[in-house]
Amino acid sequence: MSFSTDSKPNVHLILTHPGGAHKDEFLACCVLVYRHQAPISRREPRPADLDDPATVVVDVGGEHQPERGNFDHHQFPRDHEPLCALSLVLADMGIYEEARKFCDWLQPAEWFDCRGPRDTAQFLGVEPDVVGKMVSPIDLSLLRRFAMSSELGADDALWQIMRLIGEDLVCYIEGLSRRLAFVGEHAQWWTVDGEHGSFEVLFMPRTDPMPNEPSAGLPRYIEQEGRADSVVAMVYPDRRGEGYALARFHDNPLLDCAQLTECDDVHFAHARGFVAKTSATDLERLRSLLCLAQVVPVQA
Repeated sequence: MSFSTDSKPNVHLILTHPGGAHKDEFLACCVLVYRHQAPISRREPRPADLDDPATVVVDVGGEHQPERGNFDHHQFPRDHEPLCALSLVLADMGIYEEARKFCDWLQPAEWFDCRGPRDTAQFLGVEPDVVGKMVSPIDLSLLRRFAMSSELGADDALWQIMRLIGEDLVCYIEGLSRRLAFVGEHAQWWTVDGEHGSFEVLFMPRTDPMPNEPSAGLPRYIEQEGRADSVVAMVYPDRRGEGYALARFHDNPLLDCAQLTECDDVHFAHARGFVAKTSATDLERLRSLLCLAQVVPVQA
């Protein structure tokens, strides 16, 4: 029996360990709650639980057997690639590879759960105390409340929050895959010849219908296409008007949109220079605005 995106078995219970709670089993349970709308029990599994495919056992039980609904990673060898309970659940749903590409926090979360804060800091190339400084009070509160619970169902506020977190996570992963395919169908690569040299731009034309957030997925698409080192800017439809937005890619210092403030067809230019909005729709005018925003490269 598979728990993949295409198959939704009659799961009646999500079971995870009692005591202290960690991000990996919490998020794994969030995803499972969204998929199966099942209650959560926090206790040690019995043999009957491990044998029952309608009971999903998460982060406990000593076995990884998706066909029986069991997702534990603690029995993996010490030198095994860092994989946490969330990794195993996402893999069984068929969206793990996309999650690794789209969720920058996932790999550090795997390392933290499997290798601890010191090895995670080394993996990230930062000092160990930086890892602790990035912990949010949102994380602390949700995990504390989850740890205090023994049973959670649809009548509990925390269960409802977990369902929403799971929905947002799964829909983000699946939706971004579709969005990147859409961008690939419509976007254009521009080479703009500015006074201070040529530079590359990703242009997203206005489509019908237009996405709610026209810039969504553009940075990921640039990275996916291996152009992160050459692209300076993105141009995409302004969702608040008929024109376009001009924006730095990865805050590239070779573009300063604040230089467009005096242009009659530019109605907004951020003082920090990372974005501007124009009523212009003519492609040559958009190119000329990019040239006007170009900054002289600083010699190393």
